[in-house]
Amino acid sequence: MKRLFTYTAAAIAISSLAACNSSDNTDRQLQTTQQENNISAPIAKKVPHKMTIHGHTRIDNYYWMRDDQRKDPEIIAHLEAENAYTEANLSHTEALQEKLYQELKSRIKKDDNSVPVKIGQFYYSSEMRGNNEYPIFVRSSDFSGTDKTVILNVNELAKGHSYFSAAGLAASPNNKLLAYGEDTVSRRVYTIKVKDLSTGKWLKDEIEGAQPKVVWAADNKHFYYIKKHPKTLLGYQVYRHKLGTEQAKDELVYEEKDNTYYTHISKSKDGAVIFIHHSSTESSGMSLIDAHNSSAQAQRFIPREEGLEYRVAKHKEDYYILTNLNAINFRLMKVSANDLGDKSKWQEVIAHRPEVKLEDIELFNEHLVYQEREMGQVRLTIRSLKDGTEQALKFNDEVFLANMYGNNELDNEAVRIFYTSLTTPVTHYDFDLATAQPKLLKQNEVLGDFDVDNYASKRIFIPARDGAQVPVSLVYRKDMFAKDGSNPLYLWGYGSYGATIDPNFSSARLSLLDRGFVVAFAHIRGSQMLGRPWYEDGKKLSKKNTFNDFIDVTKSLVDLGYADKERVYAVGGSAGGLLMGAIVNQAPHLYHGVAAHVPFVDVVTTMLDESIPLTTGEYDEWGNPNEEQYYRYMLSYSPYDQIKQQDYPNMLVTTGLHDSQVQYFEPAKWVAKLRELKTDDNKLLFKIDMTAGHGGASGRFKRLHDKALEYAFFLDLAGKNKL
Repeated sequence: MKRLFTYTAAAIAISSLAACNSSDNTDRQLQTTQQENNISAPIAKKVPHKMTIHGHTRIDNYYWMRDDQRKDPEIIAHLEAENAYTEANLSHTEALQEKLYQELKSRIKKDDNSVPVKIGQFYYSSEMRGNNEYPIFVRSSDFSGTDKTVILNVNELAKGHSYFSAAGLAASPNNKLLAYGEDTVSRRVYTIKVKDLSTGKWLKDEIEGAQPKVVWAADNKHFYYIKKHPKTLLGYQVYRHKLGTEQAKDELVYEEKDNTYYTHISKSKDGAVIFIHHSSTESSGMSLIDAHNSSAQAQRFIPREEGLEYRVAKHKEDYYILTNLNAINFRLMKVSANDLGDKSKWQEVIAHRPEVKLEDIELFNEHLVYQEREMGQVRLTIRSLKDGTEQALKFNDEVFLANMYGNNELDNEAVRIFYTSLTTPVTHYDFDLATAQPKLLKQNEVLGDFDVDNYASKRIFIPARDGAQVPVSLVYRKDMFAKDGSNPLYLWGYGSYGATIDPNFSSARLSLLDRGFVVAFAHIRGSQMLGRPWYEDGKKLSKKNTFNDFIDVTKSLVDLGYADKERVYAVGGSAGGLLMGAIVNQAPHLYHGVAAHVPFVDVVTTMLDESIPLTTGEYDEWGNPNEEQYYRYMLSYSPYDQIKQQDYPNMLVTTGLHDSQVQYFEPAKWVAKLRELKTDDNKLLFKIDMTAGHGGASGRFKRLHDKALEYAFFLDLAGKNKL
């Protein structure tokens, strides 16, 4: 396994940190706690920073750890010392980490292809070859790939970069040009480049500081892109670029003045209209641009309204509207192109049903396919636009994930479906629109001795303290499970932004299941697993329901015999890291170990700072702490602010130095304050990827090292560390 630091580097890093602090007072001196290998925990200096609002003052002793340039020598030295300390404390698991890494890697086909997706006259797909970390993008005139050509080899582009991302690939309507975005820092700020597919050469056109996705105008000479704000990183300006001209001459066609909104772009299936999407947490809308007019300006679909959410799809001379208008769980409407801007002309296509959430639609020439969710389970239905008859798509698993994707053409004869469950590897189907019969296109192969019959999954409902029934998905190996409280438990949670995480297959997870772990997913409030009300009851002034649900699920899984109470391990990332921070403050005794990845833990300070990416756009998720009721409520659960003198579980915290979603200094401060106040001798380990951002490492195999590290951490704690 690739090591972050050697023992010598660890000593140098810690010595460097000590040197930085040597002239300061006692509080600023490097204090140590002896650990294995005689490597000491980095104890950060304390520099009081006063923050006062609403008549209340907080003192943040670790505010100094913020460096927006990520170049401060003292901060870098401290982070390197944390990495060295983590490596030293897990040095006895290095052989296990390597074994796990090889296990995870061995289940993945080195040579693999994605299922081709039709866009215009070509079928596009990606290929992975050998030990390549990145995909090779190809296209062909038919599904079989008889005349396949390479359009972009990301491995060649990534040479010399420790991090690389190529995203937003978009071919021009005449199929001669390819635009895409490159990010070599992991801040999700891209440079758009254009490749001539006939010559293989790149045009001189380069767009800096943008989102990766472009949308081509119909003339093949212009494309639209979104510029990011240099400080907040919000995409807020839509520009039209003419090939062969400098970026400075690009025309601004839309600017989002409200910094609580995010901006995205797409195109109608018939290529006639370019959509600008305006989305905030509780409101959304769209503007339209004529793709055939290189001078066209953006026009609102309807005037924007607070609390109204909708998105549209164009179908011939009509627009279909998926909306929450008088429908908390959404309904489907349509309107003629002649009546745009007039909401009173909307006609109902699918009525609102209080217990069923309408989630998505796809339109074809003669069919509508819609996706809904009832009692946590997805359902897909094909409706004939001629006579209204319907056919439901059928799947084998009791609990599963099924989504539509790659349905770019109106004249498709089938709807493409992505399908998986906790025991079924990712499977791709085309369901015939006329008969609803499936055609298997591909099921991801799991190398090794994987046998689906060895595993079982189920969905149970667990009562929360207020009586709400929380869905929980479980998977385990049949011959290693006994419902007697003897199995270690790996419990995952998120519960924010209305993000619904359906049960899905993971070949990596087999390394836990085959060692006797029960793996569970708590579908807590804050998601939309049980519809939009489930989300509404887990945000803003109801956010604590998210944490209470997770804690109550933990207790019940132990009481029901699914978990050994001494070996419960919790995992969450980003907003799920906030969840981890809240539960270890509130109920640390329930967990033997916790992994918090890129955790959003300094809620109040971050949400008071409009210069930090994602802050203003999330007031409707967390609340605006500039208003006192939200400030007081958020402060009452903010993981960083609520650390207290008590015992905490063993903890593994991870981040990326260049994270643009949750800045590295949030977990850095959190770990420092935990070290100051916790009263136990449990492990507190902090790993920082110095070259990555929110999504971690960029290569397909490189990121497996991070998973092996997490698994080794838990297996070691659980006494399952035999090679």
